[in-house]
Amino acid sequence: MSSRASGGQGSVVRRSGGSRGRSARGSGGVPLDRLSTRGRLAWLSSAGSRIGTTLDLERTARELAEFTVPGFADGAAVDILESVLRGDEGSRWTGTGVPPMRAAALCSVEELSSLEPTPVGETFVRAEEQHETLLHRYCLRQGKPVLLSRMRHDDFIKVAPTERAAAKMRAAGVHSYLAVPLIARGLLLGSADFVRGAGSPPFSATDLALAEQLASQAAVFIDNARLYGREREHVVSLQRSLLPRATPVTPGLRVHAEYAPSTGHHAVGGDWYDVMALPSGRTALMVGDVMGHGLPAAATMGRLRAVARTLMTLDMAPERVLARLDLATRDLEDEQVATCLCAVYDPADSTYTLASAGHLPPLLLDGHGSADFVDVPIGAPLGAGVIPYDPVRVTVPEGGDLIMYTDGLIKSRHADLDHQLDLLRAAALAPGPGALAGGGLVERAPAGDARFDEAVLLTATTMATTTVTTTATPTAAPTVPTTGAFPTAASGFAGNPDAPVDLRVWRLPQEGRAASVARGLVTEQLAEWNLTELADVCELVVSELVGNALRYGNGPGELRLLRGERLVVEVSDTGPDLPQIQHADLSDEGGRGLQLINMLCRRWGSCRTVTGKVVWAEQNLHS
Repeated sequence: MSSRASGGQGSVVRRSGGSRGRSARGSGGVPLDRLSTRGRLAWLSSAGSRIGTTLDLERTARELAEFTVPGFADGAAVDILESVLRGDEGSRWTGTGVPPMRAAALCSVEELSSLEPTPVGETFVRAEEQHETLLHRYCLRQGKPVLLSRMRHDDFIKVAPTERAAAKMRAAGVHSYLAVPLIARGLLLGSADFVRGAGSPPFSATDLALAEQLASQAAVFIDNARLYGREREHVVSLQRSLLPRATPVTPGLRVHAEYAPSTGHHAVGGDWYDVMALPSGRTALMVGDVMGHGLPAAATMGRLRAVARTLMTLDMAPERVLARLDLATRDLEDEQVATCLCAVYDPADSTYTLASAGHLPPLLLDGHGSADFVDVPIGAPLGAGVIPYDPVRVTVPEGGDLIMYTDGLIKSRHADLDHQLDLLRAAALAPGPGALAGGGLVERAPAGDARFDEAVLLTATTMATTTVTTTATPTAAPTVPTTGAFPTAASGFAGNPDAPVDLRVWRLPQEGRAASVARGLVTEQLAEWNLTELADVCELVVSELVGNALRYGNGPGELRLLRGERLVVEVSDTGPDLPQIQHADLSDEGGRGLQLINMLCRRWGSCRTVTGKVVWAEQNLHS
């Protein structure tokens, strides 16, 4: 056999009772060679319900081998072209030798279990000059069956992969061989080989005709599985290309993301996630799920993610992002509906602001062995737009995890949602505190290996970030904290003045001296960070930001200074109007502050908050 001489690592069918004089039998126990034409057609018809039950190519090959043993043959092997297994079309082979093939399935009765076929999954190539491939090469290149009704001594090496395998076939009593090509739409996909051993009659012309018809049916099933696998691979590739290639480094968070396509028929849909670094060290996290499967859902996912990313980079509040996304979804021509969970993490006070559009609740682990689902108000799914989106704010302790996911992680056809959520909580707690950052929850989740839908998982672990908040006065020393968003880190900072500080937050006075105080705080902090070369530009920037807050924002609120990949300064106020760059005439006394910021900084921006707005500017750090 080409895979060859079924047995060894393949399926083994146990024979009950004696086997002498056994003939290939149909479903009613009557030998196939004695059945009427109608009986043979009934046997072939039964193959349609037992072969091709899924759109998995390798399983279809295995079902073909198992269907024929022991009813038709004592051993069966199915080999598929390597190119077909990659999703390419079949071959009209005209070259020398035989095309690369892979052993896809093996099955045999127990008496032939000692044979040594090519192991399942192994690719083999034979040169044309090797005489032992003569029969198989003829079958593949000519597209015609091969029948050795009674094998002679030198026939075994023509069907066995090695001399040793040929000797074992002789010793096991194999005496008859049959090979048929698997051809669909005129293209060669592979071959199926059959053998009979001691106690079984040799293959006849009737058996050959049956095998050809069976191979013709099976080839169609295999080709359908190939086409499905190729389409699925294309959609999975599209899906992955629309998802982030890497998660950004953000202050105070370590984010682990996983995307797991399903192995079911509807394997790919519109699940997505995103992680975005926002000004002043904040981080936006998003998980969504477009209803439906296939290319339309994946395409809709890509459009929604692009819109969501644009909205989030504007530093909009989560509930406002969902409201705009809902409008964008309703404008889509295909009338898609999606769920979405949006969160913004602020390292200054270690809080998340979350809003939900019909999505499953996130799971919050406190890092000390307990976990609860966050009670986020459930708004309408995107595209439905009936219920408004309300935010909720939660505090996460150091070492805590926020887990955001799509329903493929827990979906079940037999268990209710509450039960599955309880299983997810138990699975998340099982590894112990801090273990989720490395992944693995997808495999332990309730759906597990039985998952029939794709899943997205986003795990955000809160890290120790030195964050100091002080109230600024004319004599305030910025190195003395009055409150700390992370008590452990703040205490470490007070005890070790040389320790680096990533984020500083000061409450500025509501007076005209606020700009002077802000300049002093920034200058002193930059000196502590060994960034004095940025002090001149940063002083000018903070003066303009505080000045705008005094003129148009009812006075400044907080001043933030973040040292990360870049240096970011931010000033908040309670004014409703967002600043814009204006053209200033030569005679104008003002209107040039934002122009200077725009020229001196890498970028700047503003966004609304619940109490007003924040304006920020970003500088590059000199290497």
